Amino acid sequence: MNHRHFHRVVLLCTLLLNIAAARADEVVAAVAANFAAAMARIEPAFEQASGHQLTVVLGSSGKLVTQIQQGAPFDVLLSADVERPDVLEKSGLGVPASRFTYAIGRLALWSPDPQAIGDDGVAYLRAGTFRHLAIGNPAVAPYGAAAQQVLEKLGLWAGMQDKVVRGEDIGQVYSMVASGAAEAGFVALSAVIAGPKPGSHWTVPQEMYPPLKQDAILVTRARANPAAQAFLAYLKTPASRDVIQSLGYDLPAP
Repeated sequence: MNHRHFHRVVLLCTLLLNIAAARADEVVAAVAANFAAAMARIEPAFEQASGHQLTVVLGSSGKLVTQIQQGAPFDVLLSADVERPDVLEKSGLGVPASRFTYAIGRLALWSPDPQAIGDDGVAYLRAGTFRHLAIGNPAVAPYGAAAQQVLEKLGLWAGMQDKVVRGEDIGQVYSMVASGAAEAGFVALSAVIAGPKPGSHWTVPQEMYPPLKQDAILVTRARANPAAQAFLAYLKTPASRDVIQSLGYDLPAP
């Protein structure tokens, strides 16, 4: 091997090592749509504090888990429930020791019309003067499942099927209501707090649906990715917890 060829090999190896190092400093997070407003604040803070690069992919918890099962290159999952991380853990696609509850979600009935809902969301739902009520698809969106449980508890679910319209995830539900496609919808309280249209809303009492405990887990493919581990650790910091709480979520004990 001549000197020039050897030099090129060394340069190529150095380049490959640099590329590998750069990839190790990146984390791709699959995040339940309800947590979009929080991630908009947490993402730049994490990148500044850690030096790592974070890419966020939003969607319904069910669809995100299906994508992980099909080999999508996600490093961590921030689900809107505990069931989906449990599925990953039991199938070997998630690292059990990494799993924790990062937030406890709150459900809200929201309309962009400031006069629509008032203080009594139950009365608004029972009156049924709206043409369409948007909820997340209960099959894949935990907030949608919670909305269905609320309507069932009020005895309204069966009789409201001609008015209920479903969004793929809770972010889509918010967009449907904000655009006027539905007069009101069950959304994440965080979206109401962070949204540009205050409108009117009713924070659904916690006793009307099971707690929306939201678990995070490291995807097994990323168990050696320091950026992924750093991101999960950052979610537990006071700075991150302050953001989460400010958007209407309850917090687990530290």
